[in-house]
Amino acid sequence: MSTARITSSSDATFHDDVLAADGPVLVDFWATWCGPCRAMAPHLDAVAEHFDGRARVVKVDVDSNPETATRYGIRSIPTLAVFKGGQVVDTAVGNPGSKQAIARLVERNL
Repeated sequence: MSTARITSSSDATFHDDVLAADGPVLVDFWATWCGPCRAMAPHLDAVAEHFDGRARVVKVDVDSNPETATRYGIRSIPTLAVFKGGQVVDTAVGNPGSKQAIARLVERNL
């Protein structure tokens, strides 16, 4: 993570970081060993900057936080999930391939 606009969440903090958040939160379920996850990181940075103040971007390492990954049925990574009002409202599995594709996921849920 190269920007302060992206925060990390854990099993212990997920409720406060994501479920209780005001506005939409894009959650990136990822792992350190996942090549497509690492390739997507610059796109997430750009999206976080673009939506700063309108939506948050949060990363959850599925290896370090298995309870959260299991709770939301994460079976493949990367998985992007948009949470709004404490609920999942949209998802994308795999690397969408561009910052524009990730931005569309957020935009349609503002």
